[in-house]
Amino acid sequence: MDTNKILDYRLYIQRAEEFIRADLHAEFRQYNKIKSGDVEGVRDRFKIARLTFFEGRGVLSKDPLRNIIYHLVASAAVISRMCIDGGMDMNTAYSLSDIYINKADEAESVDEVMDLIAEMQIDYATRMRAINQKNVVNLHVRRSIDFIYNNLNKALTVKELAEREKLNPSYFSRLFLSETGKTVGDFITEAKIKTAQNMLCHSEYSIFDISVSLGYSSQSAFTNVFKGKCGMTPKKYRDMNSGKFKK
Repeated sequence: MDTNKILDYRLYIQRAEEFIRADLHAEFRQYNKIKSGDVEGVRDRFKIARLTFFEGRGVLSKDPLRNIIYHLVASAAVISRMCIDGGMDMNTAYSLSDIYINKADEAESVDEVMDLIAEMQIDYATRMRAINQKNVVNLHVRRSIDFIYNNLNKALTVKELAEREKLNPSYFSRLFLSETGKTVGDFITEAKIKTAQNMLCHSEYSIFDISVSLGYSSQSAFTNVFKGKCGMTPKKYRDMNSGKFKK
């Protein structure tokens, strides 16, 4: 199949209709809320997103019901893998995804599938909250981790995080290291790189867009950090892994 002609036509139609893709920052902020176990944030954000759910999203089927089912499937694929990155058992994450995909397959209306998307996101977030609370006991550190995941597009500092918790920066650094086994800087970098890996494998966003969404000053700065952590450039990682994350 010659996809170039189809792609050119679709891009032409999108330009003619002034179609604008949904904000990738908002999309992955929601996924990171799920990963960090921010149940209330996930619930509140979806209530808002539901009102404009189809704005900026591709049409995956001419049939409205099938279209939203496909969106649920795509969302389940990303969420399950991000939760695995966050510590969820692989079998649990994938089986949960299967459950919601099968439920969607039996749905009879768009609203029913929309309810399933909300239920799925809250279910994953609730399970991730339990996992995160088990791994991190201290409330200051747990709140800071939530804040980090919800603000990966910013250049966060130890001072800023400590001030939010009304703690001395040196004490906060020691506390964070004691609870997580990682320095604040290493934790933030790892969170950004894991998010980048998911975006490279499960989205079509450009490497430049990914670097901007994760708060890097330039694509080259992002590439240097990514290569240092992963041993390869973002492009090579995408080329090697984009087709491997299928069950």
